[in-house]
Amino acid sequence: MTCTIRRAISEDAEEVSSIIVAALRKTNAKDYSEAVIQRVEQSFTPEAVREMMNHRVMFVATQDERIIGTASLDGCVVRTVFVEPGFQGQEIGRRLIAEVEREALARGIALLAVPSSITAEPFYAKLGFRAVRDSYHGEERTIVMERALSTES
Repeated sequence: MTCTIRRAISEDAEEVSSIIVAALRKTNAKDYSEAVIQRVEQSFTPEAVREMMNHRVMFVATQDERIIGTASLDGCVVRTVFVEPGFQGQEIGRRLIAEVEREALARGIALLAVPSSITAEPFYAKLGFRAVRDSYHGEERTIVMERALSTES
């Protein structure tokens, strides 16, 4: 599958929001209650995504000009990694994480953290992240994971 990774722009917010909500509803819903999914969705409205772009370095994966995935870097934390459900399992998430890592290295960041959903924990583990602790927001469990970045090319 050919896709392009680029920096997100404000005009991408609607599509990014739609992809996140679709992934939450289709993929994450098997590990979280409907109430948790609805609460998390509220954090990813188009307006909220646009606001995130002001504070994070956000990337999108595109195929034929259509956004099919997103990931962002917020300081030393990987955030908002979502791939449209129909494109999951096709290395798009891995490519997005690689772009986030390149950005982190360029900023001198040596250790990345990610607050992983239960759903995404195996994905991050395959990329070398290790679980360091659980975090709870009400009934929503996330697994805080970390990975040291190699400065060698």
